[in-house]
Amino acid sequence: MKIITGVGAAVLDHINLIEAYPEEDGSTHITQVINQGGGACATAIVAAHRLGMHGQMISTVGDDETGEMILDSLDREGIDTTMMEVFPGGTSPHSEIMVNPESGTRTKFVCSNSLPPLSWNEDQKALLRNSDILHVDGTRYDNAMAAIELAKQYGIPVSVDGCHMEEDRELNRKMASMADILIMNARYPRLVAGTETTEQALEYFAFQGPKVVISTQGLKGCLAWIDGKIETFPAYSVKAVDSTGAGDVFHGAFLAAYMRGMDVRRSIQYATIAAALKCTQVGGRAGIPSDEEILSYL
Repeated sequence: MKIITGVGAAVLDHINLIEAYPEEDGSTHITQVINQGGGACATAIVAAHRLGMHGQMISTVGDDETGEMILDSLDREGIDTTMMEVFPGGTSPHSEIMVNPESGTRTKFVCSNSLPPLSWNEDQKALLRNSDILHVDGTRYDNAMAAIELAKQYGIPVSVDGCHMEEDRELNRKMASMADILIMNARYPRLVAGTETTEQALEYFAFQGPKVVISTQGLKGCLAWIDGKIETFPAYSVKAVDSTGAGDVFHGAFLAAYMRGMDVRRSIQYATIAAALKCTQVGGRAGIPSDEEILSYL
């Protein structure tokens, strides 16, 4: 079993199903509230773990009730959280998510992570050293870059979720150039590469170091630079009720498929189906499908 270690966001999502999204200064009714573990990196690790990898997380939480719920949600999934750091008096990361059930879209309000950076003690380094791949989301640039630099020392491939953008785009370009697998959202490529089109941005990144370069495009599917050219992969159509975590699940599913030997194209197709099926349930993790379910659609 391949081992994946995540360094990045592990949060608690407060998911609010609403009647409709109101105009600014308006109001609406919340019809249901669901608390679920979330975070770009943590949800990707959970997805990869459910799909056949062994998942490990190195991140930070506070010693508050939210932190306990974050750790409990990962423990119940079987994720190794022994190297998570718990800071006394700290406020754990959480998000307020408003889901419009008519469209299946979500609007997210994130509480910034102000916890101290990871200490990177010898036990944490040992956990990373024994991994087959590192996955980071860059929400805490200091933690992500420290992990990437260690992974490079240990000869471990690096997967970067291109979602969080630093004000100094050069920092993002540096991180992206150190990735072996670079999967970005729709906005990240052009804004970080400084190009007019996503296609130009993917070509730019492909010559900076990554072996795999992909941009997810939501309902439009995704674009990938493969064998020296851009290829388009359509989204898998479902009746979506909530898009929360779809991109994160794409990351985890892609890595699970790719690390067990599927080629890039088939791994993208596998991940596309996984992300779509996730959207049929509320929350980032509840709808993650099984390997058998995904393969039945391939």
